[in-house]
Order: sequence, then C-alpha cells, then structure tokens
Amino acid sequence: MLSDYELVEGCRKQDRTTQRQLYEQFAGKLFVVCKRYTKDATGAEDVLQEVFIKIYRHIDQFRYDCPLEAWIKRIAINTALKYIRTQQPWDQAADIDEMAPLLSQDDHSLPNLNYQYLLALIQELPPGCRTVFNLYAIEGYSHPEIGEMLAVSEGTSKSQYARARALLQHKLQLDGHSSDSASNPVQQKT
Repeated sequence: MLSDYELVEGCRKQDRTTQRQLYEQFAGKLFVVCKRYTKDATGAEDVLQEVFIKIYRHIDQFRYDCPLEAWIKRIAINTALKYIRTQQPWDQAADIDEMAPLLSQDDHSLPNLNYQYLLALIQELPPGCRTVFNLYAIEGYSHPEIGEMLAVSEGTSKSQYARARALLQHKLQLDGHSSDSASNPVQQKT
C-alpha cells in the first residue's frame, strides 16, 4: 500500500497505476459514506464516480495539512450533499416548535443494534432527516455547521434531527425492539 504522499504525488503526475491504487484503497469506505446519503446503491455509485473525478481533477489542491482520507471523505460528503439537493427537494415541513416534545425525549431510546440494521433504518428516513442525521450523528458536524452546509437554519437542522430520531425510535418499536435500553449508539448531543 502506498503512503498518502506517494498516492498524491502519483495522481498529480496523472499516473494511471497510482490512480487505480488510490481508487482501490478508498472506494469501499467512500461507497459506504455515499450510500448513507443516497437512497440506493445506484445513487451511491453515481456519487462515488463523481467523487473520484473530483479527486483526480483537484488533487493539486491537497496541501498535506490533514490526512488524505479526511480530505477525500470531505469531497465525498460534499458531492453526496450536492447530489441529494438535485435529486429531491429539501423537506422543511417540520418546524422546530412542532419538534420540541421530541427534543426532550429520553436519551436512551435507541438500543445497541447491528450496524447494518441501523444503516438500513437510516436509509428509510425521508431525505432531509437522513441527511441531517448522517451529518450530525455519524459525521459529527454541529447544527450551525449543518445549517451552513445545507443552506437551512440551525432550527431546521435540529428539527430534522429530532424528526429522524423519532422516526427511528418508532421503527424500532414496530420491529419489536425495546426503547428503554441503556445503550445508545447515537447519543443525543447538546
């Protein structure tokens, strides 16, 4: 496996072997990121293809001030966000005032679940909820950052996250999972 430096410098020289190695090293991880934001594998594949086109075109902008994987992941997230904005209108129907009761719910509402099962539940969320849930709970962005990234208010980000949590809790209950487990893979952050 090549180092970040070798991958970047090889790609800057447009060396096809190095480009292939970069793809092979990161495609699997990036596909998972893309799939979290898109509804299906086909959409994720479209986004992934666009991600690598952007990486190869803009590799000269990489400055070694962060790990290569972090830079590439950021490109994947931004590309996925652009994709979902063009595919589906933003769901702003939920107002923060409507979601206030959900924001105060018990913190221990999601049991310790299998990753694939939780990922499948997240995929079923409406696009706005799914996007905010991924950015906040999985990627670790704050609501102000999410608002800026998606061109929505911080309140909309919070309400979409609360709605996503409520929908996930409801689906878990329908699937027969107890909602009073003390272990929560997605802690409510403040």
